[in-house]
Amino acid sequence: MNAKKSVEDLRVAGKRVLVRCDFNVPLKNGVITDENRIVAALPTIEFLLDQGAKVILCSHLGKPKGEPKPEYSLAPVAVRLAEKLEREVVFGADDCVVGENAKKAVAAMEDGDVVLLQNTRYRAEETKNGEAFSKELASLCDIFVNDAFGAAHRAHCSTVGVASYVEESANGFLMAKEIKFLGDAVNNPVRPFVTILGGAKVADKLAVIENLLTKADCLIIGGGMSYTFLKAQGKEVGLSLVDNEKLEYCKEMLERAKANGVEILLPVDCTITKEFPNPIDAVVETKTVSVDEIPADMESLDIGPKTRELYASKVKKAKTVVWNGPMGVFENPIFAEGTIAVAKALAETDATTIIGGGDSAAAVNILGFGDKMSHISTGGGASLEYLEGKELPGIAAMTDR
Repeated sequence: MNAKKSVEDLRVAGKRVLVRCDFNVPLKNGVITDENRIVAALPTIEFLLDQGAKVILCSHLGKPKGEPKPEYSLAPVAVRLAEKLEREVVFGADDCVVGENAKKAVAAMEDGDVVLLQNTRYRAEETKNGEAFSKELASLCDIFVNDAFGAAHRAHCSTVGVASYVEESANGFLMAKEIKFLGDAVNNPVRPFVTILGGAKVADKLAVIENLLTKADCLIIGGGMSYTFLKAQGKEVGLSLVDNEKLEYCKEMLERAKANGVEILLPVDCTITKEFPNPIDAVVETKTVSVDEIPADMESLDIGPKTRELYASKVKKAKTVVWNGPMGVFENPIFAEGTIAVAKALAETDATTIIGGGDSAAAVNILGFGDKMSHISTGGGASLEYLEGKELPGIAAMTDR
């Protein structure tokens, strides 16, 4: 049970509600190339509008580093939102975010109106959780709703600071859904519970591995991070990505898994090449070898066919699966086989399948398996920290039930 207030616990009719959304969408020449995050925000916005609230939206976009940069303006988001909501969205085009335009737009609001503020990161204080900017945001509203899970691991003005200066604050539907899926998976999984971790760096996943060794039944490891584990077992990994400073740590984790009765699966074969593709999607010569036969002058960039089979068969027996990080350099079709195999196995299982944002979410969507997953997290960094067992500041700041 989520101990924080949800948007459904609020009485919002006639009230000004500031909603922190995650509209950090990719833009190319001012055009939104992936609108998943806008779509994900709609249920909360539409619910508040149906309840007769005056809805003020805010978000960051990209990293303008505390100064107004036109290429990071939320103006294109306002246009797309208006189309989705089928009503006008007034854009408060103030470089200082809470300026004359925003104040005027909010003052003129009727119930059911929508205003979108400019990129919160145009203000340098945003990322430092500065008091003045938090108060300015709070001055526009009566109630604060945080629906930006993607920024929940950051203590910023628009995610945490503003909550101190309003009567009431609550989680939006997207936030509640993230907490439910990730929280249940980590704290109360239907077993067997299998976690798949990939991606390039072991260092990024240390705390996740440590936490999951006390929760999961099986840990599947692929991607660049697996070669540090293989080297820790005394194998020759050639020019594959290795974090030599983490070899002892990997040894310790393998021993701890054994002691805890947690199975750790590592690649048994891999796809190797002489040099990293440049550009990343260039065609290069490859061959498949056992992980005991990687030549000293070659590097592995994907898991091999036997590993794909091994990982897929493990997923088939699971009841809960959490996946974070690709199995290889999936941006190149030659090295995407491992990631495709895992995505396919997850798509075909009846288990609860949770994709932990970031690259794995991108991979699943690009490969067309998105609608087959139980939940795709909207936050890469935030979902990782949640899997580490950390309390996220953006959630902690909400009013208790």
